[in-house]
Amino acid sequence: MANFLLTIVLPVFVISVLVKIYLKLIAGWCKCKTCLVGKTVIVTGPTSGMGYETALDFAQRGARVILGCLDKREGEETKLKIINETGNANIIVKPLDMASFDSVRAFARDVNASEDHLDILVNNAGVAGIGDRLTQDGHLYTMQVNYFSAFLLTNLLLGLLKKTKNSRIVNVASVVAKYEYHLDCTRLDHYPGNYQKVYSRSKLCLLLFTIELAKRLQSTTVTIYSVHPGVVSTHLFENVHGFGKYLVALGRVFFKTSEEGAQTIIHCAVSKGIEGDSGGHFVDCRKVPRYETAKDGALMEKLWVVSEEIVHLRPEEVVI
Repeated sequence: MANFLLTIVLPVFVISVLVKIYLKLIAGWCKCKTCLVGKTVIVTGPTSGMGYETALDFAQRGARVILGCLDKREGEETKLKIINETGNANIIVKPLDMASFDSVRAFARDVNASEDHLDILVNNAGVAGIGDRLTQDGHLYTMQVNYFSAFLLTNLLLGLLKKTKNSRIVNVASVVAKYEYHLDCTRLDHYPGNYQKVYSRSKLCLLLFTIELAKRLQSTTVTIYSVHPGVVSTHLFENVHGFGKYLVALGRVFFKTSEEGAQTIIHCAVSKGIEGDSGGHFVDCRKVPRYETAKDGALMEKLWVVSEEIVHLRPEEVVI
């Protein structure tokens, strides 16, 4: 038993500690002190994880923070928690179900009616491990929450974003987008029998959307970025099942905390000097080369057209 501990357990423990220390050292951290007093920001999926940490940071900077929340009770609890931690009472809760196009439209109407400017939109809400479950709109739940609704919401708020000087959009994507080859825009709602493939597809779509929208906004002061926050210990993994569940349990010790995961989101939302990187993808607060899967301009344009059809974006709603 003693030999086992010395030859197997101890080395594994030491290596694990060293890897954890290394990951802590290389993790990007937003060091920008930008003040957001007088600014209005929106964070989707803000009641836990990276969404909460992002909203908390914005509140600490003095922003008017609009929380787009699925659950009203959780939203109000989050609001009170943020107010207690920051002293910023300018926190607003609005209902938003990213699995419902009607809810997204109602949220956008509310924001457009109540706000005269919008400085930052963070499309953070996301799900994983859902499988072939469909929304009430008839789409794969993962695709609608992670991509379709983010596409719709952003387009519905573009008028307000364009009215606001130097506004920003941040899309929370993932490194898994680089492994989703041969995207078929005619089969975005196809379930291949693997929930991980659908997740990767939804994140690649977010990446392509970010690049294409940046091109369409070149004549404006609106900039847009996508981020890979890292592998973060959040509720996102609660729906993972099968062998993947055990891998997640074993790997959690190496995951980033929610606060660490939020840093690249915050960086892209508030840091100065990155305006010329609109359409770029960021990891650990640094712009990284475009993934090979996100270099096809024709694919981006086709995805845009198909996405407009899926979310029923009307011509009068297109403000680009």
